[in-house]
Amino acid sequence: MSSVRPPDSALAVIHLSESLRAWPGDDFARVLSAELAALGTAAMPLQAGLSASSVALDDGISVMLLGAEATDAHVVARVGVFFSGLVAGCSCADDPTPVEAQPEYCELRVAIDRADAKADISLL
Repeated sequence: MSSVRPPDSALAVIHLSESLRAWPGDDFARVLSAELAALGTAAMPLQAGLSASSVALDDGISVMLLGAEATDAHVVARVGVFFSGLVAGCSCADDPTPVEAQPEYCELRVAIDRADAKADISLL
């Protein structure tokens, strides 16, 4: 999707134009899920949402819409994000740290500005 623009720096702006266009239609959940999953860990606060591991991975991110509502200024969605994380260890032969990806889940608030599709994504 051309509207998904992962940030080049911490100050970059995220636009969810396709999701805004899909609101309030039947495709909103699918479009929002796809746009968010394409952003990856660099643009979403998944690292802060870890519970079983220490490093969030970009592989296999799946997003589920939990609810959404609109105000005059924003479309605000609550989403559940399924992703994987690794426990970073020392990689020594006797290191008991699992090397397999661990399943992770967190919930995010996504506020999409109705004027320009700028999105603010925060951990719930």
